[in-house]
Amino acid sequence: MSLFSPTTVGDVDVRNRVSLAPMTRLRADANGVPGPIVAKYYAQRAGIGLLVTEGVFPSAESRAYPGQPGIVTDAQAAGWAKVADAVHAEGGTVFMQLMNGGRVTHPDITGTDRIVAPSAIAIEGETRLADGTKVAYATPHALETDELATVRDEFVAAARKAVDAGFDGVELHGANGYLLHEFLSPASNQRTDGYGGSPEARARFVIEVAEAVVAEIGAGRVGIRISPAHNIQDVWEKDDAETRATYEALIAGLAPLGLAYLSVLHADPAGELIQDLRRAFGGTVIVNTGFSSITTRDEAVSAVDEGIADLVAVGRPAIANPDLVTRWQNGADENQVDQPTVYGGDERGYTDYPFLQG
Repeated sequence: MSLFSPTTVGDVDVRNRVSLAPMTRLRADANGVPGPIVAKYYAQRAGIGLLVTEGVFPSAESRAYPGQPGIVTDAQAAGWAKVADAVHAEGGTVFMQLMNGGRVTHPDITGTDRIVAPSAIAIEGETRLADGTKVAYATPHALETDELATVRDEFVAAARKAVDAGFDGVELHGANGYLLHEFLSPASNQRTDGYGGSPEARARFVIEVAEAVVAEIGAGRVGIRISPAHNIQDVWEKDDAETRATYEALIAGLAPLGLAYLSVLHADPAGELIQDLRRAFGGTVIVNTGFSSITTRDEAVSAVDEGIADLVAVGRPAIANPDLVTRWQNGADENQVDQPTVYGGDERGYTDYPFLQG
């Protein structure tokens, strides 16, 4: 087993053990439709074993950012079908990440009269609107118990649309401070209705969403991403014992489902917490070191060689090097990311990074 050897992830075979980390790029149009440039971007990177798209919103009120793509309307689904076709034409495999932004948004972004979260606790700070102006984060509507099924079913409908559009599967975004992650943290979840208050209760909604999506499209087409103790966007997980208990409860509920994979974003993937969760999960695990450091070729090779993970998710190097796997296999130099063009814009910093010559 090596980073460059093929493997099976759920119901699909992948050509190597490198995964494209889901990264916000914000190149959809004002209606959340991914256009030809998005198809080109993912197709360029089809040499990576498992592509995971940027977070895609499953409902209008779950849209986190201007320029973020959705999977709600027929036009959005048609745009994504072209993405899937383009990736498959290059022999690639692609999962769509489904992301409810929760409170990490604003009604002026969603176009709805509210945004939602486990509890009515706003994020401190500001977000940016489509015209570039900044506004304070709004206080979210605390979802009523009987509203949870609607949010769950939005994930289910989005998963069905993704598979019908030709995607190989979906990844549930339970990380980075968005809605599902908000349920996991006592800082953002102060519910008293059986969906908060204890580790098991905080994990309950995430498990229910996963169960429902599995029932719709099959476990082998469903992955989930988590980021324990990421401490981002006011989703604080600073009590080590409580964090461990919460994620152990989550994995205890997910493991019996037989998901395609568990993707974990953590600064220390070889550490005790993540390796304990890996063993408890019992299936394919993808690791990603996160925003603080860029994963190097040697680190990725070692993670697989040493049995730390089954696949390694790579972010910024894959932005700047569409042929990243080829470069890594040949020990070639890498392009560097142009940071100002990461979020939004046109083809610059998106589809214009050079490939190896010859």
